[in-house]
Amino acid sequence: MSDEMDGKHGVQSLEIGMGILRAIVNGQRSMMLKDIAVAAEMPPSKAHRYLVSLIRAGFVEQDPITSRYDLGPSALNVGLVAIDRLDRVRLGLTAIAQLRDQINETTALAVWSDTGPVIVRWERPRRPITVNVVTGTALALLTSASGRVFAAWLANDAVDRQIAKELKKPDLPPSLKTRADVDRLLAQVRADGYAAISDYYLVNGVEAVAAPVFNFRNEITMSMLAVGVKGMFDMSPGSKVVTGVTQAAAELSTRLGYTGGEKKA
Repeated sequence: MSDEMDGKHGVQSLEIGMGILRAIVNGQRSMMLKDIAVAAEMPPSKAHRYLVSLIRAGFVEQDPITSRYDLGPSALNVGLVAIDRLDRVRLGLTAIAQLRDQINETTALAVWSDTGPVIVRWERPRRPITVNVVTGTALALLTSASGRVFAAWLANDAVDRQIAKELKKPDLPPSLKTRADVDRLLAQVRADGYAAISDYYLVNGVEAVAAPVFNFRNEITMSMLAVGVKGMFDMSPGSKVVTGVTQAAAELSTRLGYTGGEKKA
């Protein structure tokens, strides 16, 4: 069968190329062509053809001095992205549980979806009066703390479209009627490092504080938030809640490989 033949079972040439990548990964070090060929169970001439293509794609690189092959930048980037996607929510769940224990308030984790921020998990505090947060709840950008955090640090067409859509709603606060108003608000959120909102303008008696969580690319990947009952929830700068949320988000960012210099996506 030709290396390039494909069908209902897949593309054989791609599978062969992936086999060479696995050989390099399993080798745990840079390798000579003959060693890669043995590990991939193919003639060196055939292995070399695939290595040339993998080098062009950035998945393999060759040391010009030793002639050894190793994983290239594209392969390393795929690995980092996979680690980020596997670990971010798992680590986030632990982080909001620890934050809940620290501040004794409802805590939650939100991620970005095609339709905006969505709550993926929340933790109930150990107190008689609490605010429940429903997993899967979609959050508005302008009238929720997490929404403002994502709008402040995430720049893409979906954010701009959603902001334009929400600006048409009649129930926005007087301070948020134009795009210029929104830009001033988001600039303040970035300066503060968190967003705090009272009543959500939609749910009376509820307040929230949210902070961004960044990944190894220095891009926002999640929002960590605390939610409480108005009058029992101190959102003043330097308060236990604000300090707890911002520090927990910063610590989680560090665990996800964040190195500073946050930027918009």
